[in-house]
Amino acid sequence: MVGDRVEIVVDAGGTTRSWDVEATRAGRRVEIAHGRGVVEVSEVTRGGTPVRTARFMSSRVLALVEHPASAVRLADDEPPALPLPRPA
Repeated sequence: MVGDRVEIVVDAGGTTRSWDVEATRAGRRVEIAHGRGVVEVSEVTRGGTPVRTARFMSSRVLALVEHPASAVRLADDEPPALPLPRPA
């Protein structure tokens, strides 16, 4: 969703640096993967194709902060589930 954002804080040898990876268009999302000493943050399309990718050494990552998109409904979203009727 537009507005998904991940902030990455990395140790840069005595100082810290931070990067933001954000879903820039409707239908895109931000995914995080980690393994084999690498943290990978990617902006991904609806079909799963990565658009932008940031890779960091996991030993240098200090914080990974996920900022989810707001809960604003779009026109093509499913309608909310209606509450079940109470028995009389």
